[in-house]
Amino acid sequence: MMIWSRRRLKGSPFSFLPDPMKYSTQFKESVSKNCVKCKEAIAVVVIRAGDKHCRDCFEQYFRHKFRAILGKNRVVFPGEKVLLAVSGGSSSSSMLRQVQEGLSQNAHKKLRFMPGIVYIDEGGALDQSVEERRQTVAMMEDMFKATGFPFYIVPLEKVLDLPSSVIVMAPSSSQQQESQTQLLQQLIDCSKTLTAKEDILSMLRQHLLVHTARCEGYNKLMFGDNCTRLAVKLLSSISLGRGAQLAQDTSFSDSRYGDIISLRPMRDYSSKEIAYYRHIFNVPSVVTPNLHTKNKEKASIQRLTESFVNKLQVDFPSTVSTIYRTSEKLQTTCKSTSANPCDRCLLCMCSLDTTVENASAFQATRISERLSQCKSVGANSDLFPGQNTELRSPGTNCCSKGRGEHFERTVEDRGCCSSIRVPDTTDMSGLLCYSCQLTMKDMSSVECLPQYILSEAQIRQRRSRMKEEISDFLLDD
Repeated sequence: MMIWSRRRLKGSPFSFLPDPMKYSTQFKESVSKNCVKCKEAIAVVVIRAGDKHCRDCFEQYFRHKFRAILGKNRVVFPGEKVLLAVSGGSSSSSMLRQVQEGLSQNAHKKLRFMPGIVYIDEGGALDQSVEERRQTVAMMEDMFKATGFPFYIVPLEKVLDLPSSVIVMAPSSSQQQESQTQLLQQLIDCSKTLTAKEDILSMLRQHLLVHTARCEGYNKLMFGDNCTRLAVKLLSSISLGRGAQLAQDTSFSDSRYGDIISLRPMRDYSSKEIAYYRHIFNVPSVVTPNLHTKNKEKASIQRLTESFVNKLQVDFPSTVSTIYRTSEKLQTTCKSTSANPCDRCLLCMCSLDTTVENASAFQATRISERLSQCKSVGANSDLFPGQNTELRSPGTNCCSKGRGEHFERTVEDRGCCSSIRVPDTTDMSGLLCYSCQLTMKDMSSVECLPQYILSEAQIRQRRSRMKEEISDFLLDD
């Protein structure tokens, strides 16, 4: 039998043995069932190792966290109208409960803003039946009516008929939209990969939420993104080439839409804390399927990243917090969001990250793509022997008359006399950020996009061509 001694000589073979008195004290603390805050009530929640809370202390902890992040950032002002984006999940439902409690008469440091609720019905994009969508909407209505807040249930099909106000930040009127489920499914099916489908669906959802907020007079949007979800979003965004937008995608406030500011008051909560809160206090929620439902973990980049982070969190509990805290320190080298919409991406509305020097990897990729396109066009010239499709003489009887010199013409710039006629298509490559360009490459047809996006693309292209034509008469900035 080994005899433990509190006095251990330096350099002795047993100097590595722990102090028995200290070890026993730590063991008793670890198995203690009392709350670490009040020291009296029985703990019901273990958030982290040695961090145990009773029911009342956990409620105070959860409530204080929500009020603290709103008070620290000072973005929401008294009397302001704030629209809560509720999907029915645990995180957004817990956010709704916190707002309810913060507006109650007995609340300490009562919230002063005027909330509303919006729910986007995405059943059309998920190929749900009419009855399934009706049942989900009915459950959401029952949950929203119990709060007493004004609420809006908007089908995702409405995004196909949005005006261009989503892009140019102009006021618009609220109108009833006809159901266009078939066109919405066609848009989703145009995406070849589940990664692109999730990216497109997320952008369309965001556009519809911004439009609803404008129509109903709200200037703030609150989302239920927790730190676990933001950690997954950070890693997946890097994989999707959206590194320049990380600061906006994961910060507390996002002002990319100008008049509508997006807020994330749940970003300091982990998914574990939210799950405990929902279970202990019976927070009502509605489970709805998404694009990843019943799909394998390698079906998309977003799904694979989520599985990777969750599995790593099991063995290393500080994984999510480390990733999340790293996102707070990120800065972008791109210029800040300009008031001119032409300086922002047509889809995600972030600053364009494609204006880089010529000796960059992005420019090298673009040059390779152009060379590949020219090679494919040159192969078609065998169908028209004796005709030069790239160089035109000033003396030929065509739309190039009067140019005075031989000049190079691309496929899109050929005149009416060109032997190879290419139908007009919407080229949005110069209007998108790097990540959105990759998403568009995974789509079989760009023409399936909503009309407000295509119209804005054409307007920007015409404005760019006009500016190029009169560039010799403009003064430098």
